[in-house]
Amino acid sequence: MGNSCCMLCACVDQASVGVVERWGRFERLAQPGFHFLNCIGGECLAGILSTRIQSLDVKIETKTKDNVFVQLHCSIQYRVIKDSADDAFYELQNPREQIQAYVFDVVRAHVPRMTLDEVFEQKSDVAQAVLEELEKVMGAYGYNIEHILMVDIIPDPYVRSAMNEINAAQRMQLASVYKGEAEKILQVKKAEAEAEAKYLGGVGVARQRQAITDGLRENILNFFDKIEGTSAKEVMDLIMVTQYFDTIKDLGSNSKNTTVFIPHGPGHVRDIGEQIRNGMMQGASAQLMDQ
Repeated sequence: MGNSCCMLCACVDQASVGVVERWGRFERLAQPGFHFLNCIGGECLAGILSTRIQSLDVKIETKTKDNVFVQLHCSIQYRVIKDSADDAFYELQNPREQIQAYVFDVVRAHVPRMTLDEVFEQKSDVAQAVLEELEKVMGAYGYNIEHILMVDIIPDPYVRSAMNEINAAQRMQLASVYKGEAEKILQVKKAEAEAEAKYLGGVGVARQRQAITDGLRENILNFFDKIEGTSAKEVMDLIMVTQYFDTIKDLGSNSKNTTVFIPHGPGHVRDIGEQIRNGMMQGASAQLMDQ
């Protein structure tokens, strides 16, 4: 590997190692620094290897267990072992092609036993399997495998489109569930608010009617005290007619009022008053009979 160079001295750079031969046979390794060579004795610098970490990107296309074609992008980081640099120099003509061939072999042996989802979930396991296999093989050739990164997993474009649609459908379904729950909570809160409003409205109506009753009682008593000779019926008729006109006035004061006042004529008001009085008299009679 490399061309022999016959000279009296040689300089090996840092993070490199030189291979010295004597009459075409490996003699020794030259560490970084300045070295004298015995050219008369047949010594020469056959080559220099870098001990820096090198990176090799490999793309492997294979098929998963569920018959999906997928392309995996691997990044292999390796370096020459200083003490075994002679093996790295003489044993392999093209170490990058050798590493790539082993990566192909290991990946295509593991991925077909896994589904596409498992490949995504267990890509670190695939990388570890490749690392273990390469360490066993390349260590004998003077190379150490530092790291293997599974950079990317690219399924077939149609598969990726289908996966995106499935993911979008799942998210839409989840969004619908959350939206339904939110609407349910709003409906419950709205119902609770309406119930509370009706309760408070009922309390207000009850107090209003109590106040009206107290006012009517006070008006009737004052009427009897100030005007002698009037009957209870005449007083009630007068009050009912007064309330009727007050109601008509309130309805006419607002153009957007939707209240319907039935019956409408003053004669009907008299009929309603008689019905109320008859009801009160029947109730009083029932109480007397119970006693």
